[in-house]
Amino acid sequence: MPGSGSPPIAGWLLGFALGGFFDGVLLHQILQWHHLLSALEGRDLRFQVAADGYFHALMYVIAVAGLWLLWRDRNAGTTQGRRLAAAMFVGFGVWHVVDGVVSHWVLGIHRIRMDSDNRLFWDVLWLAVFGAVPLLGGWLLSRNLGKPPDVGGRNLAAWIAAVIVSGAAAATLRPPPETGFTTVLFKPDASPADVLAGVAAVDARLVWADASGQLVVLQTRQSGAAWKLYRHGALLVSRSGLPNGCFDWSRA
Repeated sequence: MPGSGSPPIAGWLLGFALGGFFDGVLLHQILQWHHLLSALEGRDLRFQVAADGYFHALMYVIAVAGLWLLWRDRNAGTTQGRRLAAAMFVGFGVWHVVDGVVSHWVLGIHRIRMDSDNRLFWDVLWLAVFGAVPLLGGWLLSRNLGKPPDVGGRNLAAWIAAVIVSGAAAATLRPPPETGFTTVLFKPDASPADVLAGVAAVDARLVWADASGQLVVLQTRQSGAAWKLYRHGALLVSRSGLPNGCFDWSRA
C-alpha cells in the first residue's frame, strides 16, 4: 500500500468530480447559462439534456473512483486532513482549467454564458475565480504538508473554500428574472392532451407551443405553481422564458 508520501490521487479525483458537479448543477441547471454541447449545430433541447446527464454520470464514475481509493488507503497515511484538502482544491481547480481551455477555446462546445455578447469576459472570470483561486489554495496547503499544522494556512484554505461556496450559494439563491412566463419541455411521448392536462393542473395560460406541442410557454397565475408540472410529465421547467438563458439557442 502506498505510504504517506504517495500522491493523493483520491483527493485529485474527488476535487475534479466536485468541480464537474459544481459546473453542471449551477451552470446547466440552476442558472441555465449553457449545456455541455450548447455550441454544436445539433441543438435539440432533449439531446442537450441527455448530454448533460451523461456528463454527470461520468463525474459520478470519477467520484466513485476517488472514494474507492480513499477507502483503500484509509490506513496508509494518505487521508491526513491537509493533504486531502490540498489535493481536492487542486482537482477542483484543474477541472475548471481543463473545461475552460479544452471545452471553451479548443473544442468550442460551449461557453460560460451563451447568451452574453462578451463571452470571453465570462470565460476568463470563471477560470480565474474557480480555476486559479482553488489551485493557489491547494498549492499553499501542499507547500507545508511536512510541517506542523499551521493555523494561518488552515484559515487561508477555509477562507478560499468559503469564498467559493458563498459565491455559488449566492448565485443559486438569486431569484430568476420575473418575465411572467415559464418555458416547459415535456417528455417525448407526451400527447397534446397530456400537455393541456398539465397546464390546467397548475392553472396556467398557454401562450405559445412549438410544432410538436411538447415545448410550450405558459403564463402562470399562481407563484411557484409551475414546478408542479414535473408531476405531469415535464422534463425541464424554466422561469426565464424563451428569449433568455439557454432556451435562446435551443429548440425542441
